Amino acid sequence: MAFRLPRLPKLFRTTETPARRMIDAAAGGRRGGGFGTFGPINPEVAAGATLTRSRARYLAANNPFLSNGVDNWSAALVGAGIRPTPRAEDADTRRAASRAFETWADDADAAGRTDFWGLQRDIARHLIVDGEALVIIHDDGDGLRLQTVAPEQLDEAKTAELGGGRMIVSGVEFDAQGRRVAYWLLPHRPHSTFTDYAPSIRFDAADVLHIMRPLGAGQVRGLSWLAPAVLSASELDQLMDALLVGAKTSAMFAGFLTDLNATGGLPFDGDQAGSIMDTGLEPGTLKVLPAGIDVKFSAPDAAKDSPAFLRMNLQALAAALGLPEHLLSGDLTNANYSSLRAGLLPFRARVEQTQYGTLVPQFLRPVWRRWIVAEVLSGRLDLTPDLAAEWIMPRPMQVDPQKDLAAMKEALALGLTSRTKAVNELGWNADDLDEEIAADHARERDLGLTFSPRTPESPNDD
Repeated sequence: MAFRLPRLPKLFRTTETPARRMIDAAAGGRRGGGFGTFGPINPEVAAGATLTRSRARYLAANNPFLSNGVDNWSAALVGAGIRPTPRAEDADTRRAASRAFETWADDADAAGRTDFWGLQRDIARHLIVDGEALVIIHDDGDGLRLQTVAPEQLDEAKTAELGGGRMIVSGVEFDAQGRRVAYWLLPHRPHSTFTDYAPSIRFDAADVLHIMRPLGAGQVRGLSWLAPAVLSASELDQLMDALLVGAKTSAMFAGFLTDLNATGGLPFDGDQAGSIMDTGLEPGTLKVLPAGIDVKFSAPDAAKDSPAFLRMNLQALAAALGLPEHLLSGDLTNANYSSLRAGLLPFRARVEQTQYGTLVPQFLRPVWRRWIVAEVLSGRLDLTPDLAAEWIMPRPMQVDPQKDLAAMKEALALGLTSRTKAVNELGWNADDLDEEIAADHARERDLGLTFSPRTPESPNDD
């Protein structure tokens, strides 16, 4: 006999419908059917980063707006170069370390094509377009040399379990604690036009700098910053081409003759030339069409809303890149001091996030540590090997320099900043600047010149 549950009394029965999900973002149906989804970060990046990088490179080289945006992002990140200020109380120590680093920086490029400041520019561009940058550190006994390599040389196809919790993910090797211990790089063949196969080579993580701005926790490989703009930029390219062709067609003054009832005969019959081609018009000419002939002139409809539509798309591209619109389009038609400043402030906050959160810990600080240890151990520099440095970012160009200098003067007067910090933010070394000022004053006294401003309390030159 089958077991049956007892029937509940009417008091305990309910007629309520089952609960429904009330989060619209997770709903289905017609409105939710077109939503895309994003899975775990590393599988998503591994599957799409290569094609995204290729398309981003194409657009950065061919799309005028994205090319301008990439260059402006790179200039904002590194400017003319991010320079270190040694953290030492003794001015002689700071001066010795700074001058030694400047001397090394001139020959820092392993390829001999640029210097340390130029390498920063190249790394910034790789970071923006490719989503990641790779630098190999070489120590040949004469000092460190830095070699930038293309991100695709980091073997994206090499993923394996090594046992004991160790693994390789897209060319990056991790130990059991999840620390990066090695990178598997493909050999570089500058002469190769087509892709060829060669086994990747293992490089110790201490000799490789992998710079990237992650989208999520645990991300191994980088994704191009242009990813949100790739499809829109491609569509915008096609739209602009179509509008250009339409404008060219509209500029062509052309007419078409229509025989409405097939009885009109040849137009302009009886002209001296007497040819069907004698239909041209001259200034001041009046022509009488035969019966049944109509003339229609080509007048393609121009897209009247094209300027507003194009600007809306440029605004979307600028938002995708995190750039103020004028840094993408170059259009300053409606700009003023307030609007420029309001647009630049959040952008500069993003720039500082990347400078201090990505470039300093992943590139600049490791280079300084490796450089000073190498210099001390080789005997070229008589300093402590644990001397740290503060990286001073180049001061961005100001919309109104006079107002910014007045604000800096007020901050100095109120003790909210130091003169050393203010000088460093201008991209100069405070110790070197003070020496130059003192030397200028001494030369003025010797030559009887008065270029430098004098305060009432200043001593007489004689």
